[in-house]
Amino acid sequence: MTDPIGDRLAGYEAVVYDLDGTLVELAVDWDAVAAAVLDVYAEHAIIPPTEELWGLLGAADEYGIRDEVEEAIAAPERAGARESARLPLGDRLAAGVEASADATDGGLEVDAAHPPAGVCSLNCEAACRIAVETHGLGDAVVSEAILGRDSVGSHKPDPEPLLAAIDRLGGTPETALFVGDSRSDAVAAERGGVDFAWVADLLAE
Repeated sequence: MTDPIGDRLAGYEAVVYDLDGTLVELAVDWDAVAAAVLDVYAEHAIIPPTEELWGLLGAADEYGIRDEVEEAIAAPERAGARESARLPLGDRLAAGVEASADATDGGLEVDAAHPPAGVCSLNCEAACRIAVETHGLGDAVVSEAILGRDSVGSHKPDPEPLLAAIDRLGGTPETALFVGDSRSDAVAAERGGVDFAWVADLLAE
C-alpha cells in the first residue's frame, strides 16, 4: 500500500518535520507565555530589550536568567502538547504507519516509500516528545531525531538542529527535505542547504 504522504518524499534519504503548525497545533496561549517571560524580567528588575517572545529568550543568557525564562516557556509548551490537536499532515503520517502495520501483519513501521523521518522544532524537546506520543506518531519518526530548541547549542533559524536531525536519520543535507510552516523553517533549510517544502504545498499534492 502506498504511503499516503506522497510519492514526492520517496526521492529523499531523510525527511524532517517542524512540529507546531505542521504536524500538530499546540494548545498554547503565546501572548500569555510572552507575558510570563516579561514577568521573569520584571522580577529581576531587568528592562526587557524587546517584547517578542523568542527575542526575550535569546537575550536571557546575557542577563543570567536563561533557565527561568526557558521554564516559563517550556511549562506551557509541555501542557499544550498534551492538549494539542493533530493536523492533516500528522494524520497522513499516522495513516502511513497504520497502512504499513496492515501490510506487515501488525509490525509498526512507515511504508518503505517514506524515508526515515524526524522532527526539528522551535518548541522544547520535551513538548515535541509529548506531542509525538500523544498523537501516535512515535512509530512514524525516529526517536533520536526529535530535536527541540534545547537539544543542541542553537535553535531555528540556525540550521544546526535541522542538520543534527538529518545526520541522526543517516541522511545528508543534499538528500534531505525539511517540511514546515514558517519563515523561520524556510530560512533554516536555506542556511543548511536543505530542500524545503511548505506544509500547505505538500498537502495539496
